[in-house]
Amino acid sequence: MPPHLPFSSPLPTALAYARSRGVLLLPSASSSRRLLLPRPHLRRLPIPPTRGIMASAAAEAPAPSPASATGEANTRPRRALEELSWDNSFVRELPGDPRSDAIPREVLHACYTKVSPSAPVDNPKMVAWSQSVADILDLDHKEFERPDFPQLFSGASHLVGSLPYAQCYGGHQFGVWAGQLGDGRAITLGEVINSRGERWELQLKGCGKTPYSRFADGLAVLRSSIREFLCSEAMHGLGIPTTRALCLVETGKSVVRDMFYDGNSKEEPGAIVCRVAPSFLRFGSYQIHATRDKEDLEIIRNLADYTIRHHYPHLENIKKSEAWAVEVAERTAYLIARWQGVGFTHGVMNTDNMSVLGLTIDYGPFGFLDAFDPSFTPNTTDLPGKRYCFANQPDVGLWNIAQFTSPLTAAELISKDEANYVMERYGTKFMDEYQSIMTRKLGLPKYNKQLIGKLLNNLAVDKVDYTNFFRLLSNVKADRDIPEKELLVPLKAALLDIGKERKEAWISWVQTYIEELVSSGIPDEERKAAMNSVNPKYILRNYLCQTAIDAADQGDYDEVRRLLKVMEHPYDEQPGMEKYARLPPAWAYRPGVLYKLTYKGT
Repeated sequence: MPPHLPFSSPLPTALAYARSRGVLLLPSASSSRRLLLPRPHLRRLPIPPTRGIMASAAAEAPAPSPASATGEANTRPRRALEELSWDNSFVRELPGDPRSDAIPREVLHACYTKVSPSAPVDNPKMVAWSQSVADILDLDHKEFERPDFPQLFSGASHLVGSLPYAQCYGGHQFGVWAGQLGDGRAITLGEVINSRGERWELQLKGCGKTPYSRFADGLAVLRSSIREFLCSEAMHGLGIPTTRALCLVETGKSVVRDMFYDGNSKEEPGAIVCRVAPSFLRFGSYQIHATRDKEDLEIIRNLADYTIRHHYPHLENIKKSEAWAVEVAERTAYLIARWQGVGFTHGVMNTDNMSVLGLTIDYGPFGFLDAFDPSFTPNTTDLPGKRYCFANQPDVGLWNIAQFTSPLTAAELISKDEANYVMERYGTKFMDEYQSIMTRKLGLPKYNKQLIGKLLNNLAVDKVDYTNFFRLLSNVKADRDIPEKELLVPLKAALLDIGKERKEAWISWVQTYIEELVSSGIPDEERKAAMNSVNPKYILRNYLCQTAIDAADQGDYDEVRRLLKVMEHPYDEQPGMEKYARLPPAWAYRPGVLYKLTYKGT
């Protein structure tokens, strides 16, 4: 066990640790599992209002309508690739590896290694690109028509102004310290400063080996790259903080993969996705330096200063280390509450997959709930213990925050008491956000724990589709005089194959719900509009991804592009696109196909 990281044990140990530090376990409305909440007698320090990504309208609200987005984009400058304003602050301000080769090795006393993309390419092709991400970068849309664009974004040609590097970090994987991990197949090109002064890192994923590749080839296949590209943009459309995706390029070369881990490897199309985020710093970026020599603790201090200076500048003039750690915890809690609200399961919440900015990062075996199942995990590797299942995500988030505070404590940036307070703030923020989300999903003016708890229990018992149910719920009228036999009519499309006993349970719940609606006094149409703004009609179901992947494997990228357009506006009705809101077809539940839909994509 590394010297400064006391938690390398399974999740329950972290919960016991939290209890011993003044954190109380109370029942959660989201499942039968327990959720961490603070004891009220613990101190309350004044914390400045949270700004930045978590509190911005872009993070809080769904993506703007096409008209408004277009209007805003038209006011921005349009730049060619050669005109982008590059900065390389990460390389300039932090210690780097003196070597620049890609030979797998342990990289000491460094935050990064300068390394260039090296993926084999043969007539690369553009699969899809995001107009809204191009607008963030002030990139002229005509640039995507350039013949050399796929060459540039496959890494085969150098982008003028970029200074590529791979980041060094470690992490806990499934609760066990895994040592050095790092960017094994992702290379950051640099930071682009847009016309608003915003800093955006551009990163190519699947572009070749780095010193952190270990025994892997540093490449990515088309199927996993399509999933990451689409889900990055789908999550943004849902209003959930996330890394973004500018474009997806097929390399024209094959990559050998064993998709089912059964010894039957085969060639698949290679691909590279260009990811975009203010920063790709992770919890593990700080953890790795606490496991090494004492002088590496200074790297943690420098990295914390760098992060605050560039990504939390509003904290520079106060006791910044504690306030920063608190804000990281609160952003993480906010993020996971938003996941729970839309039924998103990340699948691999290792500490190297946790963004220090509170962004959803690293889309591997993710999945959205179809039938409501708190124990759902899309990661076949996680099936035995289900550590990262849907219901566990809030508690795993706290466990990960404990790992994040450990190197900060070791570097004397925060005290142990302050670390405990950081974890307390996570619990408080999560419950505040989760209760707010569930209240809005039901169109109620205040939180009703009993009503919501009973609803989630009913959804689980009858395996009701999570997304479609909440979308249909807005059709229930605040009318006590509706005949009993008609109460479930608005929900008929979601309540499939329920027997008499279960039907009575649902009627009882709807009657109680209607009483709450009547008491609220909110007009039906007003409530319906508000509910539909938080309950999406469209989510990126795994079978939709697979349909697009199957077409792309045959050289047809149209379905990827159509799916992107639908997922950019998931709360809109989008007439003519109703098929994308349908339940998974029967073929998606066949054993071989089901495994394919929940693989650990690479």
